[in-house]
Amino acid sequence: MTLRGRLTSAFLVVVLGPVLLGSIFVALTVAAVSRERTDERLDHAATTVRAAVGAICGQLQAAADAVAVVPASARSSVADQLITRGLAADIRITGPEVVSLARRAPQPPAGVTGWQDCTAPRGTRITALAASAAAADVTVLAALPVDAALLNRLGAAGGVTVTLSGSAPPPPGGVTVTLPGTAPPAPGASTRRLGAGPGQPLPLTLSAPPARPTIRYAVLPLIVLLTAIVAVIAARWLARSTTRPLGDLAWAADRVANGDLDTRVPIPRPDELGRLAGTFNRMTRELQSYVQALTASRDQLRRHLAILGDTLSSTHDLDRILPVILRTAMTATGARAGLVLLVDPADGTLTARCGAGLTGEWDLPPADLAARRLAPGRGVLGAVVASGTPLRGTTGMSAEEPACESYLAVPISAPPSSDPFLSEAEAGPGTLGVLALYDRLGSPTFDDADLRTLRTFAGQAGVAVHNVRVHEEAQRLSLTDPLTGLWNYRYLREVLRREVERAHRFGRMLTVLMLDLDHFKDVNDTYGHPVGDQVLGEFARRIRLGLREVDVAFRQGGEEFVVLLPETDAYGGVIVAERLGALVRDRPMQIDPRRPGLTDRIPVTVSIGIAVFPEHGATAQEVLDAADEALYAAKNAGRDTYRLAESVSSRVPEGNFDPTPAVSGPQPPRHGSGR
Repeated sequence: MTLRGRLTSAFLVVVLGPVLLGSIFVALTVAAVSRERTDERLDHAATTVRAAVGAICGQLQAAADAVAVVPASARSSVADQLITRGLAADIRITGPEVVSLARRAPQPPAGVTGWQDCTAPRGTRITALAASAAAADVTVLAALPVDAALLNRLGAAGGVTVTLSGSAPPPPGGVTVTLPGTAPPAPGASTRRLGAGPGQPLPLTLSAPPARPTIRYAVLPLIVLLTAIVAVIAARWLARSTTRPLGDLAWAADRVANGDLDTRVPIPRPDELGRLAGTFNRMTRELQSYVQALTASRDQLRRHLAILGDTLSSTHDLDRILPVILRTAMTATGARAGLVLLVDPADGTLTARCGAGLTGEWDLPPADLAARRLAPGRGVLGAVVASGTPLRGTTGMSAEEPACESYLAVPISAPPSSDPFLSEAEAGPGTLGVLALYDRLGSPTFDDADLRTLRTFAGQAGVAVHNVRVHEEAQRLSLTDPLTGLWNYRYLREVLRREVERAHRFGRMLTVLMLDLDHFKDVNDTYGHPVGDQVLGEFARRIRLGLREVDVAFRQGGEEFVVLLPETDAYGGVIVAERLGALVRDRPMQIDPRRPGLTDRIPVTVSIGIAVFPEHGATAQEVLDAADEALYAAKNAGRDTYRLAESVSSRVPEGNFDPTPAVSGPQPPRHGSGR
C-alpha cells in the first residue's frame, strides 16, 4: 500500500470510527429517551384517568344524593334536571329498603346488568358506572354508561388510548374488551393496566402509541453517510496534499543523487512540509556550494602540486621548494598559517626556513624569520623533532612558538637509506625538521584526514631537503680536498675571480698567500705517505686556526696551499704569514710512526709567498702567479720564511679578468678567529 493509501485509511479510521460510535450511541440514547418519555406519558395518563374516573363517580354520587334528599314529589323533576344537565345518564328510584338515608352497594334494577358501583366494584361485566343514595323510603341509583364515548374522553384527558379490561381486577393475561367506537391498542404500543378499586371502579388498559422517530432515524444514517463522504473526500485531499510534497522531495532527492545539484523543490505552504522543502533546498544549495568549493580546492591543489612537481624537478634551492610545499599543505588542509623549521646540523637547533600567515612576533620578513631559532626538545615543535611523532591540539603551545587556536605539527624525516650496509649514524639524522600548520579554517581542530595529508607533504619536504643536502654534499665534495677538508684548486679559481671582482668594484685590496711545506718529500720518503697525509691534515688544521672567518684556505695540490685574505693589504698579509709560520714551526707535528726507530714528532716549516691585488696583478691569474713567484723567492732565500712579490701591476682590472667559467656551489667556510 502506498503512503497516500495508508494516510487515507488512517484518516478514515480516525474520523469515521468516532462518527459511527457516536451514531450508535445517539441511536441507543434516542431509543432509551423515547421509552422513558412513553413511560412518563403513561404515568401521567394513569394519574389523569384515575382522577377523571373519580370525578365521574363523585358526580354520580352527588346526583344520587340530590335526588334522595328532596321530597318525594320533587324527585322526578330533580332527576330529570340532573339528567338534562348531564350529571347522570340514568337515575332510578326504588322502594323503601332502609329507614334512614344511607349508602350501600346498589343493586341494579331488575333486567339491568353490568352496573359497577363506584364504591364497591365487582368483577362482573361492566356496562355503566353507578352511585347510590338511600332515603327514608327510597333508594336512588345514578348511573353513567361505560361506552366508547366515555373511554374516548378518558383517553383524551390522559393523551392515551383507553380500553376496558375484561375483568376487575384483571388477572395476568386477562382480556381487554374493546367497545364499539374505540380503537384497539396499536401493535407494539406501550400499555399500562389500571385495576378496579374503591374510587376507581373501572379496570382499564392505557396504551400509548410507540414512538416513531422515523425522520430522526432516517436523518441519522444520512448524516453518517454524508460525514463518511466528506471524510473520504477530506482524506483524499489531505493525503494528496501531504504526499505530493513528499513525492516532489523524493523526485528531487533522486535528481540530486544523480548529480543534478540545481534541483529545487517548490514550497507550497509554510507548514512542516514547507519547512522540510525549504530545508532540502537550503541543504542542496549548501551541498552545491560545498561541491563547488571542493572542485575549486581540488583544482587549486592540482595547480599547487604541478608547481611543486616543477619546482622539485627544476631546482635544488630549499628557499624555493619549502614555501611551495608549505602553501600546498595549507591549501589542502585549509590552515590559516604554517611554518617550516629545519634542524641545523651544526648545533641541533630548529631554524625557521619559511612561514605564511603568521602573526605577532613571527610576522617577519623572510630574512628576519630565518634568524628565529628554537631549542631542541622544547615546546611542541621541539617535542615533535625529538620524538619523531606528530602532535596536534588546541592548547599547549610554547610562548616561544607562534600563537594559535589549534595546531598540527608533523616531523620532516629523511627517506630511508637503500644501502643495507650503512649504519644508522652513517645514514644521517632521521628527523630533518618539522612542518607545522595553525588554525584550521571552518573547524576548531585538525582531523585525521588533515594529519594524513600533512604527513604526505612532510614526506615530500623530507625528500626535498634530503636531496638538496645530498646535492650540496656532492657539490662540496667536488670542490673540497678529501684529505685536508680545505677547498680544492678548482674552487680556488672561482673564489679568487669573485674576490678580485669584488675588490675592484669596491676599491678594496686582496692579499693572496701561497704556502709550501719545506722538505715534504723527505717526510714521505722517511715516514711513508700515510704519515705525510697526517702532516698535511694537521697543517691544514693549523692554517684554519690562524685565519679570520672571512679568510679562505685552499689546497692547490701536493704540499702547496693558497690563502685569500679579503680587504687586507701587504702589511696585513705579512702579519698573517708570520703567524702561520710560527704555528707550524713552534710545535712539531704529532704523528703515528709506522716504521720502527722513528720519532713520533716531526719538525715542519713552511715557505710563504705574498701578493696583493691590485699592486701585484690586475687579474686573478696575475696575482696568483705573483704569489707563486714570491714563494719561490722564499724557497731560494733558505725556506721557513716569507717573501712579498716584487713586480707591481700598473693596470686597473676591468670586468671578469679570469676566463675560467664560474663554478656554482656553496660559499666557502670562514675559518679562524682573527689575526
